[in-house]
Amino acid sequence: MTLPRDLRLRIVAAFAVVGCLSQLRSLPVAAGALAAVMLLAWLHRSGQPSWRRLLHLEGFLLLLFVTLPFSVAGQPLFSLGPVVASFEGVSRAALIVCKVSASMLVIVTMLREDEPVRLAVALRGLHVPEPAVRLFMLTARYLELIRGEAQRLHDAMRMRGFRPRGNRHTWRSYGNLLGMLLVRALARAQRVEEAMLCRGYDGRFPRVAQPPPAPRDWMGFALILAFGFAVILTDRL
Repeated sequence: MTLPRDLRLRIVAAFAVVGCLSQLRSLPVAAGALAAVMLLAWLHRSGQPSWRRLLHLEGFLLLLFVTLPFSVAGQPLFSLGPVVASFEGVSRAALIVCKVSASMLVIVTMLREDEPVRLAVALRGLHVPEPAVRLFMLTARYLELIRGEAQRLHDAMRMRGFRPRGNRHTWRSYGNLLGMLLVRALARAQRVEEAMLCRGYDGRFPRVAQPPPAPRDWMGFALILAFGFAVILTDRL
């Protein structure tokens, strides 16, 4: 399957497929969709970063297998003391994992190689409101800088002998860390705003006219939508 080069079509196609995946009810169909998306990620040579990000996601989804089997009534599968895990609970947890993992891989595979600025331009081309696009672009641009600032503050605490424990001093130190991080983020935001005003920023980013998608892009867009609709139809049969 060829991905569209036009970023606008890729954004629409990605969220359309995610919408289709979210409506699946059958575990075999969801597992097949996940296998197909994994094959697509591998074919487009984005597999290695995608798998790493997927591992971070699976850490959160692992909580489903710890809680959901014991909270859904159904046929008993095994028991741990007074609590009983049901077959229906395990199946539902597996279904959610397949759907979420496939959706995550779709978004990462189709959008991971694009800079926030290009994504913002494509969103404006799709007539997304200007404030939402501006908030997205600035957040994506400065999130990594704020994360680096937090790491430097934490390293400075460790150099001064700080060791996290479950006592009052530890929580007070983390509170001071968050407060200092917010103060520095606010100061950075003010400097960025002043720099933008000096460069003639008037509250709106300049819009660049984008060329219409090529026929090849429309073909790839149609194939991706066909995959999403095929998954839904297979699930409903």
